[in-house]
Amino acid sequence: MKKTTITGFIAAILLLFNSCATNPVTGKKDLIFMSEEQEVALGQQTDPAVVAQFGEYNSPKLQAFIQEKGQAMAAVSHRSNLKYNFKIVDSPVINAFAVPGGYVYFTRGIMAYFNNEAQFAGVLGHEIGHIAARHSAQQQSKATLAQVGLIAGMVLAPNVASQFGDAASQGLGLLFLKFGRDDEREADKLGVEYSSKIGYDAAEMADFFLTLQREQEASGAEAIPDFLSSHPNSADRYEAVSKMATEWKQKLSLTHAEVDRNDYLKLIDGIVFGEDPRQGFVENQVFYHPELKFKFPIPNGWKYMNSPQQFQMVPPDGKAAMSLSLVPGETLEAAAQQMLQQYQLQALESKNVTVNGLPALAIVADQKPQQDQQQQQQQQQVLRTLTYLIKYGGNIYSLMGISTSDNFDTYFQQFSGTMQNFSQLTDPDKLNRQPEQVRIKTAAQSASLGLVLQNFKVPQDKQEEMAILNGMQLTDRIEKGTLIKVVEK
Repeated sequence: MKKTTITGFIAAILLLFNSCATNPVTGKKDLIFMSEEQEVALGQQTDPAVVAQFGEYNSPKLQAFIQEKGQAMAAVSHRSNLKYNFKIVDSPVINAFAVPGGYVYFTRGIMAYFNNEAQFAGVLGHEIGHIAARHSAQQQSKATLAQVGLIAGMVLAPNVASQFGDAASQGLGLLFLKFGRDDEREADKLGVEYSSKIGYDAAEMADFFLTLQREQEASGAEAIPDFLSSHPNSADRYEAVSKMATEWKQKLSLTHAEVDRNDYLKLIDGIVFGEDPRQGFVENQVFYHPELKFKFPIPNGWKYMNSPQQFQMVPPDGKAAMSLSLVPGETLEAAAQQMLQQYQLQALESKNVTVNGLPALAIVADQKPQQDQQQQQQQQQVLRTLTYLIKYGGNIYSLMGISTSDNFDTYFQQFSGTMQNFSQLTDPDKLNRQPEQVRIKTAAQSASLGLVLQNFKVPQDKQEEMAILNGMQLTDRIEKGTLIKVVEK
């Protein structure tokens, strides 16, 4: 008995040891239940979901810029063997994030807030640092990425609605892994190292963190980047990053570390700022889509989130959900079969209807129980859906409402109220909405930033916002010829 116990104990120790991998940054053993091959595969699987959720930002010059700088920095990282991918996604949220296997994403929102290449490079190094130190892989060993796409997730897991409610309130479409303070400190350290090694002044990253802090305080928003939210206070972080930047300058003899303010500002001239109404917008509880020329109401009090893939809505209690998306199919009947098969639904009732003059098909359907759910079926709530498939403008739109069968009658009127009021958009004011853009202007005279902004006809109530966007104070003296960011339509 003793021999068997000891042998089993040794086997367990060996199994545990084999689950440990050498951290490329620290050289120490980390407990990671994921090989590098699995890590890369996970990134490859996650990337299409991220792109589908947000869309890539349509700017070849900015995409080329992040690729060029990203590949240069990846080459000096502790895991230069990985095949890295860098993309700017079409989201107004100020964020940057990395997923296992070498995938790094910056939003157009964060690109608008950088004021020079060095700030961008510091954050880029920070995100590559998370991958190099296998932070994302370690977190993935403890938790899984949240479902991407509310409806698919709802069919699989009813609690996704409440998760989505939290995400929507933060302006985020994907619940990314959170890193602890030690991981963030290490990523800061690596961001300084990597950006310094390709010639940038890493002290600028510290200044950018202060800009983020000011933006958070001004807006009261909770949707701050993960690399800011879980880190110690910004004053401590500013001093730590500044000190490390000085040390790396000395170590590398960087007497003329690059900042490249003007080049960067010219690069982002014209970048979309905030929500892009061309992709759909909400006004007075109505969703309008200028390019596809339709509108429909949103139930009062419901949270909502728009993405290139779908428009999603949930009530405050998270016990139901609605989603608008496109469905393939030449006819309504073909689209219905595709939808039922995709979401594993069993139709209970179906009828042809007309929605504001448009041909439509209304379907009530239940989720089919999976084989591994058969024994638990009595304990589980059945998911019930109401879907209106509407043919309009050469497309077939699916408006789907989901709840448990027990709650279905409670939400039926809200579901049908939205679906039956889908209609053509003809209002010129809504059809011609244009996004705001960052525009780069040149100061015509030396003056305070406040006066310069006033000369650019920036309204008084927008001047502090523009000061934060420029990483300056309104009282700062601006020399003639200085490039300044403003936001215009």
